[in-house]
Amino acid sequence: MGARGTLVRVSDLDRVSAWLTLPDLVERYGERLSTVRRWLDDRELIGIRRGEHKALAVPAEFLDETGPLPALRGTFTVLADGGMSDEEIIAWLFAADPTLPVDGAPIDAIRAGHKTEVRRRAMEAAF
Repeated sequence: MGARGTLVRVSDLDRVSAWLTLPDLVERYGERLSTVRRWLDDRELIGIRRGEHKALAVPAEFLDETGPLPALRGTFTVLADGGMSDEEIIAWLFAADPTLPVDGAPIDAIRAGHKTEVRRRAMEAAF
């Protein structure tokens, strides 16, 4: 269970198409490791520890060609303020939702420009 009884299935993490570690992000964006860490510290990105070595990784869908998707930061905040862990937030963003204005999950709706609708639903889910 997530915040306020919201059902969050960790199995939704399986819907993440690709995970990027911090070294992957440094290489992909040509940024210093300190910049990538700041993205995480400032909650522009969130990640979880995965794999055999428990490396910190973020879903590739959280980024575009220039870096973190700006529309995600506020959604992360709403869900975290409602009591969700980073793992639960990621699972929520990748959970299938046929009622969204686009086919897919909240992350797909954000990427398609429906940030306001996703945040409204995040507020409902978190509180």
